[in-house]
Amino acid sequence: MSLTTQEFHGSPTLRFAEGPASGAPLLLLHGVTRCWRDWEPILPPLLREWRVIALDQRGHGASAHAQSYLVTDYVADAVRFVREQFREPITVMGHSLGAMVAAGLAAQAPECVRALILEDPPFHTMGRRIPGTSWEAQFVGMREIARRGGTEEEITNALADIRLPVGGGFKRLGELRSHASLRWSAECLAQLDPEVLTPVLEGRWLEGYNLPDILACIARITRITCPVLLLQADPSTGGALTDADTETMSAALSSFHHVPFPGAGHQLHRDHPEAVLHALQKFAT
Repeated sequence: MSLTTQEFHGSPTLRFAEGPASGAPLLLLHGVTRCWRDWEPILPPLLREWRVIALDQRGHGASAHAQSYLVTDYVADAVRFVREQFREPITVMGHSLGAMVAAGLAAQAPECVRALILEDPPFHTMGRRIPGTSWEAQFVGMREIARRGGTEEEITNALADIRLPVGGGFKRLGELRSHASLRWSAECLAQLDPEVLTPVLEGRWLEGYNLPDILACIARITRITCPVLLLQADPSTGGALTDADTETMSAALSSFHHVPFPGAGHQLHRDHPEAVLHALQKFAT
């Protein structure tokens, strides 16, 4: 894949990868604990049609660590990056945290955003609803492992041993994910600032991130230029976006396209790359 990595200087300094100018600009924003390379399963087709720019968000990948990791901090980074790097409106695709950042970016810098693709944004699933959930147990384990460090194999094995509450009992993460998936998570976790997960676990992650206000801002621009594609994983099989939040978005937005993935978990573009690419191509057309 022909991407070059560069640094975007500021506070913090961010690393990003950019492909050739094959078409209109497409900014990719990864989820929490990941990095820009999380998009690799769908990058080859995207690089043929788009000018792809994939960002390592603060505290992730090769980007610098920071003092604060609220969702609004990531949004501020994205606004600064887009306003300085692009001279035309762009399409933004985000997964999980990246989807929430993409929505915040559109609300704060509507002149910069041409279209939004939001892949399973968690919203309050990783906000006030997180206590007692498998997400909380997973992130507690991940933060401890990231703080401890170790070899990639040691981190992979430690991830596999995280115990999650499932169906009234417990299951190891290794029973729910493939070894390849855990190894990729370990590679990302080895680069992660463990404090990325602290505001999530303390219930502070969404401070200042007001979903109704963001949707109201996006609603104003969707009537003019900015359509929204929402890709929803299955909440019953590990999806983070609830049906209630999907209905809220549908009611608020006029140019809104919803594609559900029954039976699919949260990692849509990695587990179902062809289906995600098909939805994206149909939307872009």
